Parts: sequence; C-alpha cells; structure tokens
Amino acid sequence: MEAVGFVELLAAPSSKRRWSDEAKGRIVAETLVVGVTVSEVARRHGVKANHLSSWRTLARQGKLVVPDIAGAEFTSLVMVAQPVETPAATASIDLIIGPVTVRLDPATPVPRIAELVLALRACP
Repeated sequence: MEAVGFVELLAAPSSKRRWSDEAKGRIVAETLVVGVTVSEVARRHGVKANHLSSWRTLARQGKLVVPDIAGAEFTSLVMVAQPVETPAATASIDLIIGPVTVRLDPATPVPRIAELVLALRACP
C-alpha cells in the first residue's frame, strides 16, 4: 500500500461555550458600529449570527448591558407629547315651553332655533 495523502480530522468542542454577560454586551456593542454587520461580528468572535441576534434582542429589552464603544451609534429616543382629544361634550339645547321640551343638537343653527321657539309659542 502506498500513502495517498495526509488527512486532518477536527473534532467539535465537547461542551457548549458559556459567554459572560459582559462579553455578550461588548460583542453586541460592536454590532452597533456604523457599517458593521451582525454576521461579520459573529464570524470574528466564533459565534453563530442567530445567537448574536438574540443577544441584541436582550439588549433592546434592557436585559443586557451594552457598553459605549467608539463608533457605536445608539438610536436616540424622542418623546413627543400628543394632544389628547377629549370627546365632544354631550350638551344639548333644550327648548322648554310649558309642558313641551324640545332637545336640539348643539350645532343647530340659530335661525332654526328661533323658528322653533316661535312655532312652540304659537301652539295653545
């Protein structure tokens, strides 16, 4: 038999790596640098991109502290007060002449109200 070539076998790690919260935060911070992609940072640290994305989610939820690093850009939070619309008053215009009550919408034009008052007074 003759030798054909050299083969090198690489074994996978026997156990899962555990990352400290500080290390996760530093790695997530690197993804916030302008022009850097999540997959690029994941490759650099030997982490799967989906793991890094889940760490980013934790950071967005406030469950992971992300240090401030040079070049990282955080989105600024801008709060704008929205005017609260109160429901229109349910007031009405009530014309009461004797035993008769006529309830009108507040938007009823004044000439129409005057006509109704005259008509109600004319009734015996």
